[in-house]
Amino acid sequence: MQSSILNQLAAATADAPPAWIQYLPFVAMALIFWFLILRPQMKQQKEHRSKLESIKKNDEVLTGGGFVGKVVKVDENYVDVEIAKGIVVKAVKSTISDVIPPAGHKPAND
Repeated sequence: MQSSILNQLAAATADAPPAWIQYLPFVAMALIFWFLILRPQMKQQKEHRSKLESIKKNDEVLTGGGFVGKVVKVDENYVDVEIAKGIVVKAVKSTISDVIPPAGHKPAND
């Protein structure tokens, strides 16, 4: 009786799929993670970096602290921002959250 069980187990393992198929779900999850999370985040970081590199004098910016002001001077790592008439603060360039488009242009959805 034991030999018939061993024979059945041996027959079942002979029909087993290749070992690489067991890793297929992990590869699929990694690809899904890459395309849904990592790739869009890297694209967004690249766009933000290009915005920071293109900051020039008289651009209106939003700082990480929530201040909106006009750029007075741009250095390699710092930006002088006028937040009110006669009040200029120095901000680290990487803390600039966004460059606000000029008010003269129409929004894209109008």
